[in-house]
Amino acid sequence: MAASDWPYPRWIAHRGAGKLAPENTLAAFRLGAEHGYRMFECDAKLSADGVPFLLHDATLDRTSNGRGIAGDQPWAALSRLDAGSWHSRRYAGEPLASLEGLIRFCIANSHALNIEIKPTPGLERVTGETVARDAAALWAGAPLPPPFLTSFAPDALRGAQAAQPELPRGLLLDTLWDGWLDTATQLGCVAVVCNYALWDAATVARVHAAGLRALSYTVNDDWAARHLIALGTDGIITDRVDRFSPAS
Repeated sequence: MAASDWPYPRWIAHRGAGKLAPENTLAAFRLGAEHGYRMFECDAKLSADGVPFLLHDATLDRTSNGRGIAGDQPWAALSRLDAGSWHSRRYAGEPLASLEGLIRFCIANSHALNIEIKPTPGLERVTGETVARDAAALWAGAPLPPPFLTSFAPDALRGAQAAQPELPRGLLLDTLWDGWLDTATQLGCVAVVCNYALWDAATVARVHAAGLRALSYTVNDDWAARHLIALGTDGIITDRVDRFSPAS
C-alpha cells in the first residue's frame, strides 16, 4: 500500500473505547462501536503457546486478576482470567480477548483495525511475524482495508515485514530519536505514529515529504485535536470516544 492510498478514517478508538470500558476486551470494542467509531487500536502479544491475544502490559497484574508475565502462560490459562473487574463491577468476568476474536468482530461489523505489536521483551521478531501472519490469514478476502500494524519495536516490524510484507506498517515513536525517519523508510512503513506533542509543522512536512502519513496518540483534549488537524496530520488515536465524533 502506498501512503497516498490511505483508506483509514481519521479517528481511531484507543484500545476499544479508551477508559470507558476495560481496555483491549471485546466489551470495549463493542462500546466504541456504539459511539460510532469504525476503526480501533489494540495491543497484541503472544501467549506461551504462541496465540496472539490482547494486552498492553507485559504483566497481567494491572488489567486482570492474573499475576506475572502474561507471555509465560498458555492461552488456555489466560482465557480463563477476569479482565473486567479491575475496571468496574459492570464488566466483572469479562475475559481477555484473542486477536482472532477481535478480528472476527471487526470483519463482521466492517471495522478497520490498527494492531499495535506489543511483544513480551525478547520476543520482538517472533511476535511481529506471528501477529502479521495470523492477521493476514484471518483478514483474507474481507472487503475492508487491511490491518494496520504498528510497533515501538523495529524488530517487531521487521518480523511483520518478513512474514507479510503486503500488510501496511507504522513506526510508533515517543521521542524523535536519531534516525527515526530512515528507520521507518527502511521498514517500508506507510506512516509514523507519534506522541501528539512531538508534531509540529516542520516534522509533519518532513514525514509527508517522505511519502508517509502522520498519526498521533493519545489525543484526549479539544485543543490538541484542533492543533493536529490544523497541522494536516492524518489520524488521531483517542480515549475520548464520548467526546470526539468520528465523523468530524
